[in-house]
Amino acid sequence: MARPRGDATARLLARLAVLAAIGAAAVLMRALGQGGLLIAGAGLLGLMVCAAGLWWFLAHRGAVRLLGALTAVAAPIGVLVIFTQGGLWLTALVSSLCWGGTLVCARAALRVSSPERPIRATAAPRPVRPVLIMNPKSGGGKVGRFGLVERAEDLGARVILLDPAVRPDAAALARRAVAEGADLLGVAGGDGTQALVAAVAAEHDLPFLVICAGTRNHFAMDLGLDRTAPVRCLDALTDGEELRVDLGDVAGRAFVNTVSFGVYADVVQRPEYRDDKAGTALSLMPDLLGEEVRRLDATIDGTALSSQQALLVSNNPYVSPDEFAGGGRRPRLDGGELGVLAIRVESAAQAADLAVRGSQSTGLTVTTAQRVEVTSAAGEIAVAVDGEALRMPTPVVCSLRPGALRVLVPRDRPGVVVPEPVNWRRLLRLAVGRTERTPEGETRA
Repeated sequence: MARPRGDATARLLARLAVLAAIGAAAVLMRALGQGGLLIAGAGLLGLMVCAAGLWWFLAHRGAVRLLGALTAVAAPIGVLVIFTQGGLWLTALVSSLCWGGTLVCARAALRVSSPERPIRATAAPRPVRPVLIMNPKSGGGKVGRFGLVERAEDLGARVILLDPAVRPDAAALARRAVAEGADLLGVAGGDGTQALVAAVAAEHDLPFLVICAGTRNHFAMDLGLDRTAPVRCLDALTDGEELRVDLGDVAGRAFVNTVSFGVYADVVQRPEYRDDKAGTALSLMPDLLGEEVRRLDATIDGTALSSQQALLVSNNPYVSPDEFAGGGRRPRLDGGELGVLAIRVESAAQAADLAVRGSQSTGLTVTTAQRVEVTSAAGEIAVAVDGEALRMPTPVVCSLRPGALRVLVPRDRPGVVVPEPVNWRRLLRLAVGRTERTPEGETRA
């Protein structure tokens, strides 16, 4: 059904976005004789030089790395100096503010005109014999800091604490709990542990409870849970509802977020990575980005992709390519598709092209798929599954099990706002008041 009030708001925001874009262009045109072209050219050149400097910094050592760092820092400073010396800083500032307003209004307009359809929730009975597996070391000790054990036991749950002194098998503990009559499995820990226990829950068609006690908790974030208050996740035991979400599969192992091949996967294999992530990555990058390193080949739904430096496969796609790296969000967890991002950048020029053209760059492939098969000249490759370092024999196949996981969540949860990618064609249609009818019978721009 159409939503008159929402449609009016969306049209207003779309028109404001168009006006702001016109304002940004008008500011540059007005300053054309005073350096408007210089502003655009200097900004673009600065972006390219900065990207090239970052490539030198990552891909080389010694003097070249130092030069790259200096270049990456000097490029934006140089652009600011040019603007200031030429008396163009105010023009650049106003144009940037107008363009920023364009993006804010555009995303808001598209989000209002096509609101997120939440995962369908169904009523869930209160579990009788819930079993929760908790990692006391996860997230810097969130289990103890938030009193999760005591709160869970007060609500009638049985808690299994993992022993940090040994490498516990969370999946085996979950299977034992099922054999002893558990009617719900839950985890307070990182996404890697979540995935292992989620696989057992899906195997036995039991509800699964996510307690965001890990470091980043990407899965919990995309479920709309409050990552700042893990104890609120336990409210699902007494006032919960159930969501059906997809579960990723990589060579028979479940994943809830992403599977990484190539550069990142090679870095996390190193034992020193856990204690010094940035330092380990910087020390290894020149070797991992060199020409002599074995590249990855992939077949994505039958389409070949060769000689990639890195490949990331996600359980449902993220909003945009940069969302894979961290802090990104997935609009849905029940879309039935894998997200795929592949990267091949082998020179400073290609890095600059990627910075300017983004997803249109030849060095970046962004798509969705039902099946991804990864191969390499090596018989075994490094794989990072939800951040866990593994090695798997090739070929490695990634697929999706649609709706395989029943997730129990609190009825009262903050939810998640996913930034809307800007579709300029839709935005213009919305601004002029033209709509089309969706298969669901709603109107949209």
